[in-house]
This record gives sequence, C-alpha cells and structure tokens, in this order.
Amino acid sequence: MKYGGILLVMLAAILWGITGGIANILMNKGWDPIVISFYRGAVGLICVLFWFLLRTKQNWPRASSVYLWSTLAGIGVAGNFTFYFLSIEASSIAIAATLMYTAPVFVLLVSFLLRIERSTWTKWGSIILVLIGIILLTGAYKSGSSSVTLLGIATGLGAGLSYALFIFSFKKSSALTKPQTTLTIAFFAFCLILSLFMDSQEAISVLTSSDIWWFILLGLVGAGISFVLYVIGINWTAPSTASMIAMVEPVTASLFGVLLLNDSLTFVQVIGMVLILVTITILSVKQSE
Repeated sequence: MKYGGILLVMLAAILWGITGGIANILMNKGWDPIVISFYRGAVGLICVLFWFLLRTKQNWPRASSVYLWSTLAGIGVAGNFTFYFLSIEASSIAIAATLMYTAPVFVLLVSFLLRIERSTWTKWGSIILVLIGIILLTGAYKSGSSSVTLLGIATGLGAGLSYALFIFSFKKSSALTKPQTTLTIAFFAFCLILSLFMDSQEAISVLTSSDIWWFILLGLVGAGISFVLYVIGINWTAPSTASMIAMVEPVTASLFGVLLLNDSLTFVQVIGMVLILVTITILSVKQSE
C-alpha cells in the first residue's frame, strides 16, 4: 500500500505538470486562459461527481461548515487554475509552475498571522531563501528590465496564494467529511465563479470546435483523474513523502516546456528554480514531521 500510494501521488503530480503544457498549446491556438481554466474544472467536476455518486449516502455532508470550507476550496482552485494559466501566457510554464510551488510559504505566513504556528529563525530563513530564488528566477535583480513581466510574476504568485487557500480549506473540510464530497462542492463552486468572468460565447464555441478533445484531455489530466489519484494516494503516503513527491509537478512542467514547446531558461534562472524547489520541499517535509 505504501509504494502504491507513492506511485499514485507521483502520477498525479506528473499529470498536473503535463496540464500546463496542454494549456499552453490551447493558448497558442488563441483560446482565452479563463475559458481553458473553466473547462479544466468542469471536466473535473463530472469526474468527482461520478466518484461522489458511487456512495451518495456515505458521502452526503451533515455539517453546515463543510459547505463553507468546500466553497473556499473552490475559490482557491478557481484562482489557482486561472492565475497559473495567465502566468504561463505572460512568462513560461517553468516559471509559472515554480512560482505556484511557493504555496507552502503562504500557508506558513498565514499560520504565523493566525498564531497557529510558532515563528522560528529556520522558517524565516526558508522564506528568505525562497524570495532570493524568486528574484533569480524572474530576473528581478537586473537594474534594467526583468526577464519576466510583472504580470507573469504577479499571476504566478497569485496561483501559489490560491493554492494555499485550497490546501487550508480542503484540510478543514476533509476533516468533517469525505474528500470526494469536498471536491464535488469545490468544483461546483469553481464552475459558478468562473462562469461569471469568462467569455460565454467563446466557452460555448468550444463545444463545436475541433479543439474540444484538447479541452477534455486537459480536464481529465489536470483535474478529474489526477485529483482522484492524489486523494487516494495521500491516504497511503506519509505527508513528508508526499511533499517530496510533489516536486515532480514543476519539474515535469519545466521539462514539457523546454523539450516540447521550445521554452528556455538561463543558468541563473535554473539556480533560482532549484533554490525554490529544494527549500520548499525541505520546509514541507519538516512541517509534515
């Protein structure tokens, strides 16, 4: 079971990494990032809803707070998917995925503010190292212009902040009900939220477009199958192990961009990426312990 859980979490992380590449392909075809994000979540909703309906009586939430935390999780997913794709559009897959991976730092800062966790020099040192990594990755240290646009940096960090909201809310809701219940409510809230912001005419045109299969693949890989694999796998995997395995996502996304989409990174950017990923992984492992 232990190694089975590790394999499932790793597969989920790889699928999430590939998702950025599929989204980039769709954006290069002219599709709006918000519409792409919507279909990722909509297909995910169909998948987790089917999972939920397999045992409706056992999964039906009894505590009213489940709806609140699950809705917040949905807001987090909506922000994460959308900001991530916008960051890819404004920068690159490698940079967007790495910036999104800073989510544990936001969780840590919120924990400090709410006094859930004690502040230590080690934790603040980790935060400083991540900031240095971000500066190297984005080229913000240059006296002239940064190699990455401000929009790319802001949306990438926004994806990380949204991911942190999802992590926090998902944990709260899953402590009260089954994870498939949380995901079903979260993805339903996700679809309602994005329907308010997306171009409805463009979204409808997807259904008759030849790219519809790309959208279905995006949803299956990026939300439906991957979330189910992750939720099942995490039950058989230690949190510290899952934290290390999660580093596969930005690495997969970066390799996809460099090998298949002709993205490029300078040596300094690679150093910044490694600094962020290693620091975040060590921090996540220590937090889990």
